[in-house]
Amino acid sequence: MDRATVEPQVDSIPGERASEWVEYHHQYAAPSTYVYEFVWDAGGEATGPFCTDVDGNVLLDFTSHVAAAPLGYNNPTIRTKLREFDIVDPLKIAGQDFYVSGGGGRPDDPDFPGPTQLMDRLVAMTDHYDMDRVFLSNSGAEAIENAIKICYAAGGHRAFTFDGAFHGRTLGALSLNRSKTAHRSGFPEVPGVVSVPYPATDEAYRTRWRTDGPGGNVVADALHPERGVVDPDEVAYLILEPIQGEGGYRVAHPEFARDLEALRDRYDLTVIADEIQSGLGRTGELWAVDHLDLTPDVITSAKGLRVGATISRSDVFPAEKSRLSSTWGAGDLIAAMQGVLTIDTIHEENLLANVRERGEQLRTRLADAVEDGNAPGIVDIRGRGLMLAVEFDTKARRDAVLESAFNHGLLTLGCGYKTLRLLPPLDVTEREIELGTRLLLESLERVADEGP
Repeated sequence: MDRATVEPQVDSIPGERASEWVEYHHQYAAPSTYVYEFVWDAGGEATGPFCTDVDGNVLLDFTSHVAAAPLGYNNPTIRTKLREFDIVDPLKIAGQDFYVSGGGGRPDDPDFPGPTQLMDRLVAMTDHYDMDRVFLSNSGAEAIENAIKICYAAGGHRAFTFDGAFHGRTLGALSLNRSKTAHRSGFPEVPGVVSVPYPATDEAYRTRWRTDGPGGNVVADALHPERGVVDPDEVAYLILEPIQGEGGYRVAHPEFARDLEALRDRYDLTVIADEIQSGLGRTGELWAVDHLDLTPDVITSAKGLRVGATISRSDVFPAEKSRLSSTWGAGDLIAAMQGVLTIDTIHEENLLANVRERGEQLRTRLADAVEDGNAPGIVDIRGRGLMLAVEFDTKARRDAVLESAFNHGLLTLGCGYKTLRLLPPLDVTEREIELGTRLLLESLERVADEGP
C-alpha cells in the first residue's frame, strides 16, 4: 500500500467476513458501545490513516481509534525503532511497583525505553507547570481515579465538574460525568460533586457563566465567603476537559479559563486537566490546556500514550506508601515503549507544526464549503488542531452523514448530540486532508439529495 497514492475503495461494508466476525464477537461480549461494524484486518495492509478491513475494503480512518493511535497505522519511525529491540518475555512488568532496567545500559540511556523513561518524558512535557512526579496505570479511567484520589488525600470532600463532562466509566469517574444519562443512571456516586456550566461560546460565557452576584461567575458565587454555599476549604479539586470530548468537542472559552485561574489563586483550588483525548499534540500543543491561561495542578493522560498516567507535583501526591499502588500499572514493556517512541516521534518530526497546518487546512476547507452553500446541514465547525468537530442541524442528519461516509470509505465518529468528530493522525498529509474532506462533503450532498 503506497500512502502517497492509495485511496479508499469499498465494495460492500460490512461485508460477509465482517458480519461473521461481528456475530461471533457478540456470542461472548457483554453489551457495550459499538459505533460501526468495521472489522480491522490487523494483518492487512495499512499505513498512515489508511487501513483494510477483513473483506478487503480500504478505508480512510479519521478517528485514530478515538485518539488512541495518534500516528495512525504502521508509522515507519515507530516500526523501525521497535525492530531494533530484542523483545523478551514476560512483558507484563509493572512500571510503578516493580523496577525494570530496559535491557541494560544506563537509566538515562537504556538499551530500550520502558516505564521509567516514559515518566521521564512526561515530566519534561509538564515542567512548565512545575510537575515532577508521575503515577502510571493501565487506562484513562484509572488515570482519572488516581487524580481524584490524590486530591481527596490532600483534603476536602467537595468537587466541581462541568456540564457535558466525560471522564471515564469507573465509579469515581462516572460521578464526574455530565454528558449522557446512560453513563451514570442507577450507579452509586461519590458525594459532594457540584455541577456548573461549561461555557464554550461568547453567548454561553455571558449568559450561563457570568452572574450579577458578588463573585461575577457561578463558581465564584458558590465559593463566596459571605453569600456562597460551598466552603472553599472543603473543595478537593475542580476537574475539566480543556476541550470536551464525548460532550461534543466544545472548546473552553478563554475568559472562562482566566476566571478559573483567578479562582485557583484566590482559594488555592486544585485543578485537574483531563487530557486523555486532547493531549499529546492533538490540538497543536502538547496539551490542550497549553492554549489557555490556566495552570493545572494535575494532568491525566492515556489513549495515545498507550498507558494511563497521572502527572502532578510532589506536594500534591501523598507521601505515604500504599496510598497509591498499581501492581501491573503502565500496561507492559511494549506499551510503555510505544508511549516513549510516540512522544519522541512527535518531537523529532515536528508534528505539532503539522497538526496546526493540517488542522487549519481541514477547518478552512469545511468553512469554505459552508460559505459557498456546499455543506447542507452544518451549523458549526469547532475544535483545535486535529481535534475538530462538525455540528449538524439535526441528529438524524449527523447519523446519516456518518453512515454514508462509512459506506464510501471514510471512518468518522459521533459525539455530543448531533456532532461529528474528526481525528486524523498527527502526521496526516495535505492530500489526505483534501481526500477526507471531499468524502465528507460528498456524503453531505448524498444525504441532502435523499431528503428526510
